[in-house]
Amino acid sequence: MKKPLFIILALLLTVALLFSSFQLWRYFMAERETEEAYRHITGQIEPPPSVPEQPGESPTPEWTVYDQYGALFEQNPDMIGWIAIDGTTINYPVMQTPDRPDFYLKHNFEMQYSDYGVPYAAENCVIDPQSDNITIYSHHMKSGKMFGVLENYKSEAFYREHPIIQFDTRTGFGVYEIIAVFKVNPADFKYNEFVNAADRAEFDEYVCRCTALSFYDTGVSTEYGDKLMTLSTCEYSRQGNRLVVVAKKMGGD
Repeated sequence: MKKPLFIILALLLTVALLFSSFQLWRYFMAERETEEAYRHITGQIEPPPSVPEQPGESPTPEWTVYDQYGALFEQNPDMIGWIAIDGTTINYPVMQTPDRPDFYLKHNFEMQYSDYGVPYAAENCVIDPQSDNITIYSHHMKSGKMFGVLENYKSEAFYREHPIIQFDTRTGFGVYEIIAVFKVNPADFKYNEFVNAADRAEFDEYVCRCTALSFYDTGVSTEYGDKLMTLSTCEYSRQGNRLVVVAKKMGGD
């Protein structure tokens, strides 16, 4: 009786090993395909003719976001902009589908199924005229891809080296400076529901809650009338947690 039992256990272990190996292979293949896809996408961005002197300025008075990202806007009308953080893996299009809020959670730029998805803006945010806050979601990939790199913002030293986020939209170029980084359960603080402030008090309350939760003081202040951007991804120290990075637009609209 022991020998058949041993054979059965050996077969089960072999099947489990083969399944785990397949899942690992599938994960690396998906990551490789995703990297190749984004290389193709970024290859369609036209480099600006010159470097702007001030953050958020057009490289030249005639140069527009359509000169830079026009091919991608035309390829997929769901694209509303491009987000990038120098020195990190964040360099992606930003999508929005108001009638299908989480479509790009599991679809790529070509609208095909993807475990990685594409960063996307909340359905109730608008870029023209810009909402008081635009929330952008993306996966927390263990490889550091998508918004996985935001995990590094728990370190103040990392923040000091990467305090600026570039977020260009169909309406123009935009540069944002980070004002707070925190983790929270949305049940405790519905940060993702803040879109437009009814008045100064509501705006100030939102900012105060964000800065109170922040891992550290960035020293960056903001006031009613500023435009904000909130990056949101999963945070695994507690079930349901989110890692949140809030930034304000420099130079006004």
